[in-house]
Amino acid sequence: SLFENYCRSLCVDPATLTIVTDGQCPLRQCLQPEASNKELELPPQYNRFCDLRKDVARHYRAGDSKFTSIQEILTFLDMPESGDTSFFGKEFKDMVNILQRMIHDGYKFDVIETVQLHLEPGICSKNEEVDSNCVVRARGLPWQSSDQDIARFFIGLNVAKGGVALCLSSVGRRNGEALVRFTNSEHRDMALKRHKHHIGPRYIEVYRATGEDFVNVAGGSNNEAQAFLTKGANVIIRMRGLPYDCTAKQVIEFFEQGEPPCHVMDGEQGLLFVRKPDGRSTGDAFVLFRDESDAPKALARHRETIGTRYIELFRSTTAEVQQVLNRTMESYEQQPIIPPPLQVPLLPQHIITSGTRKDCIRLRGLPYEAQVEHILEFLGEHAKNIVFQGVHMVYNSQGQPSGEAFIQMDCETSAFSAAQLRHHRYMSFGKKQRYIEVFQCSGEDMNLVLSGGLAQPPQLSPVAQMPPAPAKPMLSPGILDLGLQVPQPQAQAMLQHQIPLNAPLFPLHPQYHQLLDPNLLMIPKVMVPLKRSWNEAFTHPPPQVYQHQQQLNQQLNQQLNQQLAAQYLQGPPQTKRIHLQSMQPQIQLQSLQHPTMIPRFYPSM
Repeated sequence: SLFENYCRSLCVDPATLTIVTDGQCPLRQCLQPEASNKELELPPQYNRFCDLRKDVARHYRAGDSKFTSIQEILTFLDMPESGDTSFFGKEFKDMVNILQRMIHDGYKFDVIETVQLHLEPGICSKNEEVDSNCVVRARGLPWQSSDQDIARFFIGLNVAKGGVALCLSSVGRRNGEALVRFTNSEHRDMALKRHKHHIGPRYIEVYRATGEDFVNVAGGSNNEAQAFLTKGANVIIRMRGLPYDCTAKQVIEFFEQGEPPCHVMDGEQGLLFVRKPDGRSTGDAFVLFRDESDAPKALARHRETIGTRYIELFRSTTAEVQQVLNRTMESYEQQPIIPPPLQVPLLPQHIITSGTRKDCIRLRGLPYEAQVEHILEFLGEHAKNIVFQGVHMVYNSQGQPSGEAFIQMDCETSAFSAAQLRHHRYMSFGKKQRYIEVFQCSGEDMNLVLSGGLAQPPQLSPVAQMPPAPAKPMLSPGILDLGLQVPQPQAQAMLQHQIPLNAPLFPLHPQYHQLLDPNLLMIPKVMVPLKRSWNEAFTHPPPQVYQHQQQLNQQLNQQLNQQLAAQYLQGPPQTKRIHLQSMQPQIQLQSLQHPTMIPRFYPSM
């Protein structure tokens, strides 16, 4: 580079120089990330520097004051600014004047800031205390991301040893989230500024997290895992899909037969099979390799076979090893002797509303391995219309994926467009291709399917189980005319003793809302449509189908309105009594003549 050539022209070795910066951002937040994105390898002198702002505060005992610019330092030291008109020239000359002042005052620049380029392995125990000011949660990661990929996203910032913990779903697969622990709170604050930065085409969300969150994911107390992870390996590979009778010798031969071959660290001692508490194999294993150069060689064997089974390989972490083993043991310890009866978790109203707006879609036929990111990729441009946290994977009562998902869209138009354009399209997952059914539905349809429409009650993840909500009345208060409402105690007595219809009614009170005769519904407004059955829950015929039925209803209503109004005027006004007994034969006759009609009448009064 020009800088190195200039140093050599002065007979100065660039590696012996120490860079002085105005704060942390120039190197940590600008130069290092930009070089990593362009796959440039910086000279080693750019990995160590002195922070002028910290050095001034340290030498002149500025206390808790934090300088945010060179101008603040000049003001603090009572020094004049340079007269250079260009910004960079003025900044450079001001920094030189401050450095000369500090050297004259006897300060030695011996506190060197370092930039960590690689993530170092480490182990976190369940009893370790982690500072919450040093932890962030990264969301939206590609599912194949390794801990090194995540550390590379935060390059320039120092991640603690073993400080990347990949989060797993309830079925043990990565869910696109990770917890990252930094060496201090200053680096955590700079990490939060990388919110919505990208890994490839995906933008990554970065939020604050707690130390307890990190320990819950990365912490472990399994002695076997502790001994396995302290061997000093630089690479951990996770194997998935192993035959249940697979041996350590077969795994070692699997990697040594590759081109180029790679050798497992410490032979059979470098393997850890994941087993259930009763000793049965789960088909997973972790393998150690000594050098970073072994990682691409080992991953080149991805989807090669052992026997008749093809094996999946992933770069893993110490936190993932402990997380997998912890879950295996915890699921055994928490399993009761007598399993409790299955409970159907109702959907909370803040997740799915019970309205009839068809602003949701239902996906059916998903591969069991599909995650949220695969659904977003399948929907393509329609994914931008999904509401916040609007993708709900459906699991069966055993906690396994059911192959279905419900998605909340921002409006009915978005749901209709997604259902029309993505129905019977293919989702590619590895070597498999599945065509997906996409239906437009409403929140009410979701509740119908999830609470009773399936043979096995599904569970919606990640919503926690909630007690059943109290039953709601079929009709909301105020929907009925007060002339059809009677006090609840008197109505119950009338029904129990079968009081004849022409008996006098009691005084009416608006606070009671119980219908005396539920078979006859009279509303002085438009007709209330029938609730759709489960078979009709995901179909919505056009309005033209019901035009003939509506015309017949209007004709019948006009005839009944005239007769009901005449009888209404004959009765005492204080009771608002309507004699309907004489009309029952006519009602039945009209229903027989028009069998498609709804036997409900709506007089306008």
